[in-house]
Amino acid sequence: MTERLFAIGDIHGCAGELDTLLRALPLGRGDTLAFVGDYIDRGPDSHAVVEMVRDVRGREDLTTVCIKGNHEDMCLSYLGRAGHWGESWHQNGGLATLRSYGIDARQPGWEAAAAMPAGHVEFFESLVPSYFAGAYLFVHAGIRPTRPWHEQEEEDLLWIREEFIVPPHTLPQTIVFGHTPQRQVFAQLPYKIGIDTGCVYGGMLTCVELTEGVVYQVRLGERRVRQSTLTEAAGGRARQGSRSRRT
Repeated sequence: MTERLFAIGDIHGCAGELDTLLRALPLGRGDTLAFVGDYIDRGPDSHAVVEMVRDVRGREDLTTVCIKGNHEDMCLSYLGRAGHWGESWHQNGGLATLRSYGIDARQPGWEAAAAMPAGHVEFFESLVPSYFAGAYLFVHAGIRPTRPWHEQEEEDLLWIREEFIVPPHTLPQTIVFGHTPQRQVFAQLPYKIGIDTGCVYGGMLTCVELTEGVVYQVRLGERRVRQSTLTEAAGGRARQGSRSRRT
């Protein structure tokens, strides 16, 4: 029993890189693995990514948490399920996802849903908007910094960017998020850790092990996992703040 806490950033259909990363992670019985969303779109094989994540979630020795990203939300809306902005999905990487399933993009959403494996549609519908784990809160995009948790809106959890990233927030947890790609891990401690390092754009797929502060990364097109500390992965800029200074 190790009870460590791992989090993987935005995958966006980069199946080879996800496979390489998962094989390298020292996951043990009792560990928790959280995905912060955006499994699909833009990259070459969203179908394979969903299969891999579902396989990991089936492991009985792990607690696996799958957060919903804005891309899954758009996909669900397009498929005629509960979601938003489905009319924009094709223009935001959805065409690549449909190709990975062998689905003609000219089909209406309800036909695309019928052509997808039922387990994959169920996976999209099972995704959660947030997850609390001790001192950490996992969401896809962030939160509205000045609002208490009970006043947060799901659209912000899925879509917010600069309004969250720049200022500190008032919640007691360190927020682990993706959504906004950056060249390096974004660490503004104790407020937030951003782990979307833009794999699909030529960057890296990132996993941070939060219990010991170890970061595992694989660059697009490579099959080698690099290991570093959180400070190193943030380019030496894991900025420290004081919770007592929050306003």
